[in-house]
Amino acid sequence: MASQVYVKVVGFRDVERHAINTVFRLSLERAAKYALWTPDTPSAPNLILLDADSYEGGLELASSTFNPHLKLICVGEHPPEKAWRSFNRPLNWSAIVHAMDQLFTGSEGTDFDFDTGESSASIPPPGVRASLLVDTSKDQRMYLRARLALAGFIEVKEALNSGQAIELARQRHYDAVIVNLDQPEIDGWALVDRLMALEPAIGSIILSSRNTTWLLQERAELAGCRGVLEIPFDPLQIKALLSKI
Repeated sequence: MASQVYVKVVGFRDVERHAINTVFRLSLERAAKYALWTPDTPSAPNLILLDADSYEGGLELASSTFNPHLKLICVGEHPPEKAWRSFNRPLNWSAIVHAMDQLFTGSEGTDFDFDTGESSASIPPPGVRASLLVDTSKDQRMYLRARLALAGFIEVKEALNSGQAIELARQRHYDAVIVNLDQPEIDGWALVDRLMALEPAIGSIILSSRNTTWLLQERAELAGCRGVLEIPFDPLQIKALLSKI
């Protein structure tokens, strides 16, 4: 039976906060379901995840309300002695989740895949970059959210059909839109034409499909798309394509 684990998060940069939220979402189907603890949460936190290099982290450790009995996982170059586990930047989120799993499931959670296996030092710096996912598959949207977070796309919106996608695209500019061509609820090519005609123009349109033939890729290129992602997704292909945006 899955257990609910509330994590008090202290400090961290905006892009890291976004990654943490994505990690929590991805844990919903796992043995330990991690969720952000807030003062409004009906129960006490089970764990503290703390940025030891941040001002907020220093205040938390010095606070009279700090609970020394809670397990403490720290990130930063100078973790306190009371830390149960500590990690340096660049962060390996899979390793952090595995450490959390050791506490709450008694295992190292080897089914969790968040990193590409390469150094996250190559992740672009945080910026106000937004993306839109047009896909009816929740699992695929969640996976792409994780990869977009690693690529520095802080804001991610989701659409389940063409109408929602056009409405969202008219409200603001998106640096990237990823459209799944395999979904029967979405007329992918018609949607691409409508997105291309918007003003201001979409930054980049990326397609995804299980059937990435050379004919499809040629049509995508002629339509002005940035590229085509093959399903099942290859994290290195996603990283290479997003790095060009």
